[in-house]
Amino acid sequence: MLRLTAGRVRTLLSRQAMAALSTSSARMASHGHEVSEQADISLPYFDRLDTPLPDRPYQDSLSAAEKSLKQKEKGPWTSLSNEEKLALYRIMFKETYAEMKRPTGEWKTVVAGILFFMGATGLVVLWQRYYVYPPHPPSFDEEWQAKQVKRMLDMRINPVEGFSSKWDYEKGQWK
Repeated sequence: MLRLTAGRVRTLLSRQAMAALSTSSARMASHGHEVSEQADISLPYFDRLDTPLPDRPYQDSLSAAEKSLKQKEKGPWTSLSNEEKLALYRIMFKETYAEMKRPTGEWKTVVAGILFFMGATGLVVLWQRYYVYPPHPPSFDEEWQAKQVKRMLDMRINPVEGFSSKWDYEKGQWK
């Protein structure tokens, strides 16, 4: 509903601008200045689902055949053929509702953009891993951790319920 209202406000503003320009043109002509032909600055034509009747027709300038068809339009529509009705529709509107609702390929662009930025982010993270962050400390190595476990078992750390309670000291293996 808000888009409909905004569209109507733009139409009203463009009409006021046209009125202001036409009065200034008349003012210029009354002072003896040459007045150039006025350009059409009304809103451009667009098809929208929420605005079924645009402010202006799709084709402003009509050929002789289209003008005769417009005259024939004023008569009974039963005398018009389907091709003539379609031609009249195409004079007023660029697309039908079915043509406006058909899917576009925009989703492909969105997915490609997302994948591009994810890849760029991955490259930044990889670059930071090699060039920004320091190397891992030696305590992360498998050898170091194995030595640490052996040291804890030799010291018999928490022999009742903890780490050393799960080691069989006689057989030299985990229980």
